[in-house]
Amino acid sequence: MRLVTMTVLPVQMPMREPLKMAGIVITHAENVLVRLEDDQGRIGWGEAASAPTMTGETLPGMVAALDFVKSRVEGAEIEEIDAFSRRLESWIYGNNGAKSALDMALHDLAAQAAGLPLYAFLGTRARRKAPILYMLGGPVDEEPAQARRKADDGFIAFKVKVGAGTQDRVPRDLARCADVRAELGRSIRISADANQGYARDEALAFARGAAGAGIDFFEQPVSAGDLAAMRATALEASIPIGADEGIHSLDDIERHHQAGAARGVSLKTIKLGGIGQTVEAGLRTAALGMHINLACKTAETSIAAAAIAHLAVGLPQIDWDVSVTNQYLASDPCIEPIAIVDGHIEPFDRPGLGVTVDEDALSRFVLRL
Repeated sequence: MRLVTMTVLPVQMPMREPLKMAGIVITHAENVLVRLEDDQGRIGWGEAASAPTMTGETLPGMVAALDFVKSRVEGAEIEEIDAFSRRLESWIYGNNGAKSALDMALHDLAAQAAGLPLYAFLGTRARRKAPILYMLGGPVDEEPAQARRKADDGFIAFKVKVGAGTQDRVPRDLARCADVRAELGRSIRISADANQGYARDEALAFARGAAGAGIDFFEQPVSAGDLAAMRATALEASIPIGADEGIHSLDDIERHHQAGAARGVSLKTIKLGGIGQTVEAGLRTAALGMHINLACKTAETSIAAAAIAHLAVGLPQIDWDVSVTNQYLASDPCIEPIAIVDGHIEPFDRPGLGVTVDEDALSRFVLRL
């Protein structure tokens, strides 16, 4: 397979409703899309969200990184994807988000060339569908009712964003989680995600109250670089602690495991650099006996959501569920957006990712940088 053209498309996608996270309110998603065309006229798509606090990459930086490697990608003969990934690593250091978008498009093309859905191209299918972890947002006093509506629709796992605001935020966040638990009962999984928003003392206080508030696991309570505070929080808590922003490689997974700083991880293609790296990380995490959440970043279209759906049915375990985020967007440029049915997601059985992009619709969201 020979790659003919590579097009880099920075986009800004409006959110259906503003989403509050620790310290910020998200009204638009800024993502980069990669469109690859091969010598047979097949088109592969990839996507990565701009996430400066997670990967260190801004949208202009991702575009610049992809433009930097474009001349080497166009005209490249692809015989084996892992070999191409190693070449890509030698062309530009870091930039895992940008690389993941290119890698996703390449996997889409390669699976299409093989005539296989991506999950089959990757070689395994452990389950038919995967449960979605729904992220609660909007006014705080509406969270229990929102959770109830989604539970009635079939969702079995929810995430409460904590760590925002200033005064008395720990007791307030614990009360919010307790209210959601009271509304849903014990059969539903509920997690809290601080997105590094707590100071060490706040994280310890939240950890002490987490079980009483009905939380099943607590994600990234403190700064990703503070492994000692992660370990202290894990020792204080009677529920598992998860790492998200702190996980960018297999070495990071091993470090958190060996330090007793986390009993589970959130895996994202933008952090790990691509599809193959995410599969490798999932296999290693499962071998260590750690929990796995597989996730898009907030918020990505059905391109990235489809990739996560294919990975979700192939990894050996995803007992902390799957986060796809196209449902939070006001518009999706894919002709058939990937759908959540009864709180679960299932990949398309068409070759590759299985998505078709409406390029005319997409053009409304492309930015000029």
